[in-house]
Amino acid sequence: MQTNSVTQTSTIASLPDSLDLQAPLQPGAGAQKTPFADLFQNAMENVKQLEDKASTAVQGLLDGSGVDVHTAMIATSDADAAFELSLAVRNKAVGAFQQMMSMQF
Repeated sequence: MQTNSVTQTSTIASLPDSLDLQAPLQPGAGAQKTPFADLFQNAMENVKQLEDKASTAVQGLLDGSGVDVHTAMIATSDADAAFELSLAVRNKAVGAFQQMMSMQF
């Protein structure tokens, strides 16, 4: 029976003495920096637009102004999916915040 020996190597790259945690990551030379708040605000505006589109489609279906059932159903399912996604992101963010607040330093 042959046993393999485990050897530990210390080839971990050395970290710089001071880490700038506030500086954004540089993914590429030509990439545009977008803060998380802007991304989140744009996502919320997109959800609002989808909800408005669904509301308009359902109102048009009820008024009989030429909107078919399929268009209204697709618009409402898109708005529902966007809302559910934004709710899941919100719940994850709140959970992460609560977990950070419960840490003891």
